[in-house]
Amino acid sequence: MVEAKSGYYEAARHTLAALQKMARDGFPFSEYLCGLQPTIDPPEYIKLNPFVDMSSAMADGDCAKIDVLSSWPPPPKSLDSSQWAALRQILTKELAIIQGPPGTGKTHVSTIALKSLLSTLPCTDPPIIIAAQTNHALDQLLRHVSQFEDKLLIPGGLSGPSRKHIRGLSEDIFILLAPFSPENSWSPLPASVFLKLNLINQSQYDSLVSCAEGWVHAGDQLEPLAAWLGDSKVKFLKELKLDQGLNEEDSESLRGPYMSLAERFKGRGHLPTHALLCGRQVLEHEDLWEIPPTARGGIYAALQAMAKKAILDSLRSLVKRYNHTAQDLQTGRWERNCSILQSARVIGMTTTTTTSLSKYRALISSIKPKIILVEEAAEVIEASIAAACIKPLEHLILVGDHKQLQGSCAVKELEDEPFFLKISLFERLIHNGVGFKSLTKQRRMPPEVRIVLAPIYDNLDDHPSVNDKPEVPGMDGINSFFFCHGWPESSDSLLSKYNYNEAQMIVGFFFYLHLNKVPVEDITILTFYNGQRKKILKGLRDIPLLQGQYLKVSTVDSYQGEENEIVILSLVRSNKNIGNVGFLSIENRVCVALSPAKRGFYIFGNAEFLALASPLWWEVVQIVSCGPKRIGYHVPLACDNHQTRTYLAEPGEWSSTDGGCSLKCGQKLTCGHNCPLFCHVMPHSQVKCLQSCLEHLPCGHPCVGGCQLPCKCQYNDCALPNMGFAGKENAQPTSNTHPPLAGGRTRSRIRTQSPREHANFLQDYNEHVNGGAERDDTQLASETELLEINEHVNERARPDLLSDGVDDNSYCILYISGGSIRTAFGSGNPG
Repeated sequence: MVEAKSGYYEAARHTLAALQKMARDGFPFSEYLCGLQPTIDPPEYIKLNPFVDMSSAMADGDCAKIDVLSSWPPPPKSLDSSQWAALRQILTKELAIIQGPPGTGKTHVSTIALKSLLSTLPCTDPPIIIAAQTNHALDQLLRHVSQFEDKLLIPGGLSGPSRKHIRGLSEDIFILLAPFSPENSWSPLPASVFLKLNLINQSQYDSLVSCAEGWVHAGDQLEPLAAWLGDSKVKFLKELKLDQGLNEEDSESLRGPYMSLAERFKGRGHLPTHALLCGRQVLEHEDLWEIPPTARGGIYAALQAMAKKAILDSLRSLVKRYNHTAQDLQTGRWERNCSILQSARVIGMTTTTTTSLSKYRALISSIKPKIILVEEAAEVIEASIAAACIKPLEHLILVGDHKQLQGSCAVKELEDEPFFLKISLFERLIHNGVGFKSLTKQRRMPPEVRIVLAPIYDNLDDHPSVNDKPEVPGMDGINSFFFCHGWPESSDSLLSKYNYNEAQMIVGFFFYLHLNKVPVEDITILTFYNGQRKKILKGLRDIPLLQGQYLKVSTVDSYQGEENEIVILSLVRSNKNIGNVGFLSIENRVCVALSPAKRGFYIFGNAEFLALASPLWWEVVQIVSCGPKRIGYHVPLACDNHQTRTYLAEPGEWSSTDGGCSLKCGQKLTCGHNCPLFCHVMPHSQVKCLQSCLEHLPCGHPCVGGCQLPCKCQYNDCALPNMGFAGKENAQPTSNTHPPLAGGRTRSRIRTQSPREHANFLQDYNEHVNGGAERDDTQLASETELLEINEHVNERARPDLLSDGVDDNSYCILYISGGSIRTAFGSGNPG
């Protein structure tokens, strides 16, 4: 078996077919794409009507429509000068190339351009095609477009009408050819096939069936034609030998070479020609069993040949009908899909295999679109964009940044020299001097974060809005920092790099930020290696407070075009081979990694190793080392409660802080216990007390649960209040001699009952609540009265019992039980 690991042909088939057609028929914009003509003309539809509705960009409604081919007004407040120039480039050049660094508003400019074009063009015009390499990039732009245009279509599996008819024809062909299938090749054709093809009549078929039933005992299913030919004798002989006492092992030992009995009837491969000619004459017998056995093989061969001819004739007819139906369905599908596409005003498509412009190139050509906009064009390889240049196209807009991620190929060897397939059309045209516009003012990163991009973008300015970014909590104004370490890297089973200590350090820092009230959705962890991503995710999921939450831990390659409030970058690489930094040496990837933070940016890695291995990282390290130093071997943390700084250098040191400094909190929780945490920012209402609950329950048993948890009796079925009823001898009265404890709660100390005593207690309680309360009250009152009498009599009898001069009878009254008084006499007789 041969298995392809990469480079599937289907992924490139449509693009290659489109390029072949373009080579024969030509394509638009060839003077720019191939001839590299630097001067670019306006689109044809703009030449015919240069007035464009600019109300989406202009605040003044009086100048909403402007002549884009004449002098432009000054930029509005919603756009800076570079964005205004880029918008003009889009509307006035038939090949518009817009390069935008991270955070400069490429999507914003594209959205305004699309809204202006849709407002200007008639509703009867063909739809605008929006394409991107990834679904994510496409969805980002379409999400903005959907706010002002509802006639938006994203083709998936473009389908046509029901395939019921063509499916029915397929089933008919399958049934027709079933007798000649491989699984039936070792047995004669069924007699029913010859009857269905009118090669034998009903009487002949009945004779075959009726006589075949006498060959074997009842209940055995046998094909009549096999019995007629004689193949059934093989099975009959084997069963007969078993009846005579031969077991399965004897049969195997006596078995010789298999020889089909039907073969000598069918002939030895050189059938006489007159056998086919006499077949029809022999078939005149109404009872086919009258045919001599020696002639049956030739008769069967003649029937088989005639059956094949009849089936072949029927097959030709079915195939002809099938092809005609398939052609009708294809035509109907194209007409239906074309009608659906024409009803939309915006069509979103990817440049990948499943829904690519190349795959549906002919269908897209049928709706004759004038405008195609390619988002993140620097990620799309040149062939995919070239294949999209169909004949009716008048306006091609390419928006992207060639300093970020480049295109990729399934066969990595084709990306570099001498093929350079990773170089996009966007990047090639810019490097060859074709006119383009760049966006120069970023609105994403604060200045201390943006400055690390200086080695890549030397002319990137800050918009005034980035100066008002709030500080990262718990960092005392340090919104960017490079934490250095010397921990070595490792490789997992898939040869992906990871750095365990660095991963644990990042996990601790992530949780520290979350304890300082930063939502988990506002923090993204980026890394260049999937192995490191797995280690970080595992560490975060081991923290109970983070379980069940969506954690943003991504690889750099999957994060282009994204942004978040706080970004933590894991660099991983740290080894003894100077220069071996892997992905970190690729400037395009580094650019994506350094640019997505909106508020805080923190790098974890071996700065010394990277600075010596890569000129780019040398410049980054130099930048963070100058001015206010943002680099060091300790992570600086700030405590807002005590106005102190804490510096951590090892992953294990995170256990000494709970979001603040290393001092103990010491404050009281609502339950009265001391807070178990170190200094923290979160309110005490979110802190769980770890102390045991000392409360005694109304049933008389101590609580076995923890503090701030629902109270729980040691006996699961106990949920009874102590009513103080007069039970049996195991009932214990409640003591009120113990004072109330701190916190205003009274805890009565009651002897802990054994399981047996507890069962008796439950029985007494059930008797008490089921009508025995009045009896218990009467019994309790009687016993109390008798106790008082007993004490009184005993008090009076004590002097008589202790007297020495008493000669008459001495007696005392003793309380025994059962509510009665009995007398016990001394030495004399009772008086």
